[in-house]
Amino acid sequence: MRKVTGSWLSGPQAALDDSHSKFAGEKLGATEQGPGSIATLGRRVGALVIDWLIVMLPTYSMLGYDGRWFLGGASTTTLIIWALISVASVWAFSLTPGMAATGLAVARVDADSPVGLWRSCVRTLLTVCVFPALFQDEDLRGMHDRATGTAVVRSR
Repeated sequence: MRKVTGSWLSGPQAALDDSHSKFAGEKLGATEQGPGSIATLGRRVGALVIDWLIVMLPTYSMLGYDGRWFLGGASTTTLIIWALISVASVWAFSLTPGMAATGLAVARVDADSPVGLWRSCVRTLLTVCVFPALFQDEDLRGMHDRATGTAVVRSR
């Protein structure tokens, strides 16, 4: 049935595409295993949890749990600081601290060049929305990665 209708994530060309990849990221030029292979959802979530804890623990310890006097609360402050760190670190290094800890990095799929500022900003904005990052295509890329022409790959 999928051959006929395709996936709504894949777009209208999915119904015409008869080629099947042996592994996630093959069509993108990624390796099957090791460095350069597409990261699994579990590793990406692990990196996000580490990033979130890196920001959340100091924020909550300084502001307290409610911390309503600063930027609408500790939760909002945590989100804003996380977003700023994510944009800056992906732009500068193609990874966040959590990605470095879990052996992941962000790579462009269309060129062998850095991610860049606008891609970093759009990826982070869509990740804040949560749902685009959860829906994956056959290459295990979230909608935020498809929108920016990037993929999260293993760096080690």
